[in-house]
Amino acid sequence: MSRRRREPEEHVNHERWLVSYADFITLLFAFFVVMYSISSINEGKYKVISQALIGVFNDADRALKPIPIGEERPKTVTPAKPLVNDSDETAAGVGGTSDPLKSIADDISAAFGDLISSNQMTVRGNELWVEIELNSSLLFASADAMPSDQAFTIIDKVAAILRPFENPIHVEGFTDNFPISTAQYPTNWELSSARAASIVRMLAMQGVNPGRLASVGYGEFQPVANNATVEGRARNRRVVLVVSRNLDVRRSLTGTGTANATPDAALKRAGTQTAPPPVKPPVRQSAVNSPSPAQ
Repeated sequence: MSRRRREPEEHVNHERWLVSYADFITLLFAFFVVMYSISSINEGKYKVISQALIGVFNDADRALKPIPIGEERPKTVTPAKPLVNDSDETAAGVGGTSDPLKSIADDISAAFGDLISSNQMTVRGNELWVEIELNSSLLFASADAMPSDQAFTIIDKVAAILRPFENPIHVEGFTDNFPISTAQYPTNWELSSARAASIVRMLAMQGVNPGRLASVGYGEFQPVANNATVEGRARNRRVVLVVSRNLDVRRSLTGTGTANATPDAALKRAGTQTAPPPVKPPVRQSAVNSPSPAQ
């Protein structure tokens, strides 16, 4: 009887764990690559958050006094001299070098001579208001309302000039007629309003009294140039900071927009008046404290 052949023993591979280990390392590497690719920092958002936190933790007034919404009204500037002509009450001229509007216009022109000479900023005005017009490309990326790094530099300098005065300020946002339709900005109305609000927020962060500030967006409907050309559309994409003589002037300007406003006789008369103080609503006695009717 022949003996059964003995099969050779199968060799045990003790290094099979290397395959699983290599797969794990590959997946870990891919994970970190993905995490790094989505972790890019938006410098504009970072600066907005950091400036807000610095203002909250370092400025006691900002920490204790929240920004009023709809209750306080901006203070107006009382003219140093009577501005109404006794004969026809239509002249609203301002004399002397102490006029705040003239001081603001002169300081802005001196601080931004390079931008003015390159037609990226325009400073103009009259006896009732001063306009500081900026090309939107200086402040924002295309189809966005997040301020750029250059916007912070410009608005910081503007805020330093405006901060000592108490004149009302409103910021106007304008776009060209190129349609936009995104989840954040369905139309040019939202985009222009968001850009104006961003500038207002930056001014308040730099110490300008929030009670003086307001923002308004006009979208594409107040062009200053022909939208049929590239140059015209670039001119229409703008942000205008308007410093008014007083609150009545600002209200008149926001109703029509400075692009369509002229210092006519009625507006000049409004420029000589201070805004009336806010009327406090009558205090209603609660039902708990009111006397009960006779039985």
